[in-house]
Amino acid sequence: MKLAVFSDIHGNFDAFERVLADIETQQVDRLVCLGDCVGYGPEPERVLAEIRHRGIETILGNHEAAVLDTGQLSWFNPIAAKSLRKTRKMISTVSLDQIRDLPRALIIEGARFTHGFPPDSERIYLFRKSDREIRETLNAMQEPICFVGHTHDLKIIGFEDRKVVRHGLEQGIRKLAPDQPFIVNIGSVGQPRDGNNNAKYIVWEPAAHTIDVRFVPYDIAKVVEKINLAGLPEVHGRRLW
Repeated sequence: MKLAVFSDIHGNFDAFERVLADIETQQVDRLVCLGDCVGYGPEPERVLAEIRHRGIETILGNHEAAVLDTGQLSWFNPIAAKSLRKTRKMISTVSLDQIRDLPRALIIEGARFTHGFPPDSERIYLFRKSDREIRETLNAMQEPICFVGHTHDLKIIGFEDRKVVRHGLEQGIRKLAPDQPFIVNIGSVGQPRDGNNNAKYIVWEPAAHTIDVRFVPYDIAKVVEKINLAGLPEVHGRRLW
């Protein structure tokens, strides 16, 4: 069994399309999306339609939650809130119904999948948790591994000599100790913030206890142009570089 896991597409269909093409080369059995399919990017409807068409298992992200409940926009900075108001107008009724049905967490192949932080928060940022809180969470986890997104930053958190350690993830295959719990942040497809502007996703192979971090290039200039033509804040395009 091999699973492709990705997150934070953020309406960037061009990046998503290239990631899907790369996934086709990996002979995976299942695809899982950890939310934030919308927001920031110019083609949220196209992204949601593709997820629907392919039947990709998807989790609720904080941007989807805000599209459904505008009362949550106060949680976002003014630019992001402005973008989400416009995003809401770009999404069809069918896609809104799709978002309403999204779960806050999934358990697949003995692992937990959620957007922000285990067990099922779409809002909590991993980097805001102290080592004590991380330790408590790892010790309390019923599953040996939890995959998250939300921060757009590749990261793996676990124990070394009983201490909580946080490491960045590089491109390529990483072996995971089968007898230790981990939280793995899989980065972002549509708006990476880890110093590398490629789209990111991972291939997880449970039986082999490995994750393969995949970097996928795409035409950033084309997406920036689409963002500007859609009337979205220009900063969303600048951050892609």
